[in-house]
Amino acid sequence: MTQSKDAQVQAPERMPSIFLAHGSPFLLDDAGWVAELNQWADAMPRPTEVLMLSAHWEQKPVTLGATRTVPLIYDFSGFPEKYYRVTYPAPGAPRLAERVRDLLGTTQPIAEDPSRGLDHGAYVPLIAMYPDADVPVLQVSLPTMDAPTLFALGRALTPLRREGVLVVGSGFLTHNLRAIDLRSNPETPSWAAEFDAWAADVLARQEVDALLDYRNRAPGVRQALPTHEHFVPVVVAMGAAVEEPGIVEFPITGFFAGSLTRRSVQFG
Repeated sequence: MTQSKDAQVQAPERMPSIFLAHGSPFLLDDAGWVAELNQWADAMPRPTEVLMLSAHWEQKPVTLGATRTVPLIYDFSGFPEKYYRVTYPAPGAPRLAERVRDLLGTTQPIAEDPSRGLDHGAYVPLIAMYPDADVPVLQVSLPTMDAPTLFALGRALTPLRREGVLVVGSGFLTHNLRAIDLRSNPETPSWAAEFDAWAADVLARQEVDALLDYRNRAPGVRQALPTHEHFVPVVVAMGAAVEEPGIVEFPITGFFAGSLTRRSVQFG
């Protein structure tokens, strides 16, 4: 018996949800870090599409970025000219945008910004992970800094993982730019090490209550996070995994510039 064309189409593999430390544009000059991100991508199933939530796009309500290839957003200043010439012409993801509307639109308003390209929190790690720019990407805004609301957003996006979509939260678990130390072999402050260890424990055990109350429970939180936009993408990523708990892994660890933890997380 001849199989139908539909039967021959292979179903997409279930994807994890992830949080990654995205680094500045200088990350692309760090061969070791680029290799770690690339090896991580190679170890995961290949996604059909990527849904990206970056620390560098806060907008309410949830807003969908471009669904076609548009210029990148160079959301930084004072860098050498070469960083403003970087390109990443990933295909747009209109099908994914429609699915996000389906999943979220019955519970909250959805806006669109069809000219907004990927910011550096999105394209820098993607260049390292999928350098051929051949995976469709949709960037979605962070509508709030409220952890429970973002966790619920992640849960609502859970079905995408079964459709081969890689849900990515991009930020830094610690992000105090005043504490950056660019000398070679800088020491890691105790508050950064303690916050990183606390986060690793809570994320590994998927302790939802502790994560959502991190502002009150995490040691050193005021020094680790003067602002919270770089931390909360991990809340979305864990929310997208909580209904299908699995192994939690930390593919990349260590510190950059003393106090910035490079800890990245794979849920499932």
